[in-house]
Amino acid sequence: MKDAAPTTIYLKDYKPFGYVVEDVHLTFRLSPGATRVLSRIRFAPNPEASDRDFFLNGEDLTLIEAKIDGAVVAPAISAEGLRLEAPDRPFTFEAEVEIAPDSNTALEGLYMSNGMYCTQCEAEGFRKITYYPDRPDVMATFTVRIEGDLPVLLSNGNPGDSGAGFAEWHDPWPKPAYLFALVAGDLRAHPGRFTTRSGRDVELNLWVRPGDEGKCAFGMEALKKSMRWDEEVYGREYDLDVFNIVAVDDFNMGAMENKGLNIFNSTAVLASPETSTDANFERIEAIIAHEYFHNWTGNRITCRDWFQLCLKEGLTVFRDSQFTADMRSAPVKRIGDVIDLRARQFPEDQGPLAHPVRPESFQEINNFYTATVYEKGAEVIAMLKRLVGDDAYSKALDLYFDRHDGQACTIEDWLKVFEDATGRDLTQFKRWYAQAGTPRLSVEEAFEAGTYTLTFTQRTPPTPGQPDKAPQVLPIAVGLLNPNGDEVVPTTLLEMTEETQSFTFEGLSEKPVPSILRGFSAPVVLERASTPAERAFLLAHDTDPFNRWDAGRQLARESLIAQVTEGAAPDAAYIEGLAAIVSEEALDPAFRALMLSGPTEAEIAQVLHERGVTPDPDAIHAAVEALGQAKAKRLAPLLADLKAATTVDAPYAPDAEQSGKRALWSAALALETRLDGGTAARAAFAEADNMTIELSALTALVRAGDDADALARFAETWAQDRLVMDKWFAMQIAATAPENALPRAKALTERADFDLTNPNRFRAVIGAFAMNHAGFHRADGAGYAFLADWLIALDAKNPQTTARMCAPFQSWPRYDADRQAKMKAQLQRIADTPGLSRDTTEMVSRLLAG
Repeated sequence: MKDAAPTTIYLKDYKPFGYVVEDVHLTFRLSPGATRVLSRIRFAPNPEASDRDFFLNGEDLTLIEAKIDGAVVAPAISAEGLRLEAPDRPFTFEAEVEIAPDSNTALEGLYMSNGMYCTQCEAEGFRKITYYPDRPDVMATFTVRIEGDLPVLLSNGNPGDSGAGFAEWHDPWPKPAYLFALVAGDLRAHPGRFTTRSGRDVELNLWVRPGDEGKCAFGMEALKKSMRWDEEVYGREYDLDVFNIVAVDDFNMGAMENKGLNIFNSTAVLASPETSTDANFERIEAIIAHEYFHNWTGNRITCRDWFQLCLKEGLTVFRDSQFTADMRSAPVKRIGDVIDLRARQFPEDQGPLAHPVRPESFQEINNFYTATVYEKGAEVIAMLKRLVGDDAYSKALDLYFDRHDGQACTIEDWLKVFEDATGRDLTQFKRWYAQAGTPRLSVEEAFEAGTYTLTFTQRTPPTPGQPDKAPQVLPIAVGLLNPNGDEVVPTTLLEMTEETQSFTFEGLSEKPVPSILRGFSAPVVLERASTPAERAFLLAHDTDPFNRWDAGRQLARESLIAQVTEGAAPDAAYIEGLAAIVSEEALDPAFRALMLSGPTEAEIAQVLHERGVTPDPDAIHAAVEALGQAKAKRLAPLLADLKAATTVDAPYAPDAEQSGKRALWSAALALETRLDGGTAARAAFAEADNMTIELSALTALVRAGDDADALARFAETWAQDRLVMDKWFAMQIAATAPENALPRAKALTERADFDLTNPNRFRAVIGAFAMNHAGFHRADGAGYAFLADWLIALDAKNPQTTARMCAPFQSWPRYDADRQAKMKAQLQRIADTPGLSRDTTEMVSRLLAG
């Protein structure tokens, strides 16, 4: 367990390590309770460092022996590592340590998952394997020997010598320790091959447990698509002889980009039509691409320190978004990204956990694998590309790879490449990395004598530690439409740099209707007074897919707010506009399905809070249900034809065309179930030949309250498939009525197949419950106590997952005084837990301070 009294680390205090590591040799003698790790590391004084303190990180290690140049030494050992006097010349340090993978429930370092050895070293897990300068700016080549009686023994790089009970691996590319990986187990390979554009033949393998061989084909094809796309779009070619992916059941993250040996949470790589939904397939395709793209944006060029995490993650998220947009529907992908950004990152930016894309300090780096670093980090890259243009972006990226290959870099290095490639001064743009919070962009308009003027004002509210904010660079994409719906000014990119700034459009015959922030060109909250009629006009006529969707979203949001605050009826004009959109057969079915989805209850709560209204979770839920019922009644005459037009008769394929049809079909079924009580859903459930339709029908039945038989049948059918059962656990809690959410969650935790130590199953139950808005925010506070109980129970076993699962409490300032007091009381109860981990201590302290 880590020290529960964390120390704050500051970016300003960065110093290079006193020694460079020239090469690393590791030998692993595997044993579940007593693995021996022998390290031989060649050090040399670092000429760029002034401090020669020889301190090697190490946690939960038993030191057997340490040597320098063959002579035994007696270092000072602490809970954090090892320190000794080192020569001021090149030398070889050797250590033999013992670790216990089978008792490592934190899933950091070397641990076991159902008899398989695996590692997770990002961010600071390597220090749980052996003594080492565990920091990303220390890069070295690794040679690894694994000794054990398991049939498959894998590590980074290219395979070397092997035989009965051993295998050797060598990675010729210098890497930091966080990219080290080892896997050993009884595994089966799904093989493949890829020929690079220069003609090199690469061996590909997707390693799985026996029985999962039939779930590998899609992942292998996604990997090949990713490799080809990175060559064609970014000019990046793979650089080893082999690329391995391993599916692991117990994993804190989605996947990890270890050089040449990616380790994946099973949910992020295993797929079949019978067991996976269309959304699973798309997620797998994107995650495989993301981890592969890290080979250059993360591995070949890594981050100097963990404050620069967004350097690799923001850029790689942006790249995987580009990939998905090219593989599927670009407008639908963009809308999906913004839905996720608004649901996860905006609340983070507006609450006690707000932090800059590049933080200035941290106590536990695992707590900064956040939506701000990843999703907002990607939005910053997208803005930079919009500002400089596609050609300049490509030129800058080529320079970035040429200049910094093999280096550990900073945001300053990244921006300097763009300045040198384009001649732009990016000093002000750098504020996107330094300032926390979501800018709010207000708009005023004027029209006189054929000239139309838009005046924008930006402000960013105070965030913890940053009360005052300077103006940001904002790329604002604008189009203008005539009152008859014709576009008179196509998309134009305005570059805003001041707090208040005006832009004019001349030669117009009449006042236009503006379409502002097209494509969501900047991650801001747009504040503009517009009438329902104007929103309906944009819903009907806007040529920008994102703004057309967003106009409908705004209409739905305002309807719900009026229902909650004024007791109004659902907005008939919005529903009529929706009926027209749904009937527009030329539109992508996936786009029409998104139009039907509507705002979440948490989104409405946040908007009410921003407008100075204390949200009532029960009233919000009732409003959402009323709007859903009104939509179902109005669209009832269309549903049969809609389902018929989107029924897929061809063999299942998880491509964009079929997935879009099934998405719209499922949305229609959900509306139909509101009217028929589940008749159509029961038939669909019985006849389903793929998991997308089966789960959609089951979800509809849960929402209708007619689920007992179907849930039992589903569980009986899929009891032996852990990934499908995760869906079963999560779906029924997310879809159930608020008053039943807590009893159902409690009942599920009492099942024999609920496993506290498996992150996927824990998130499927506890995480899903926290996402049931009105169920979690019960007036009696029992939902808060339930989450706190399970976080306390998990912290002793897996601090990293526990800390991340504290996030549902970040919304406490939104609600009434009684709910605030109950949430804060549970946070304090967590904080007062004896022996609380450093990870969770930091998160709870930040939440309470907010």
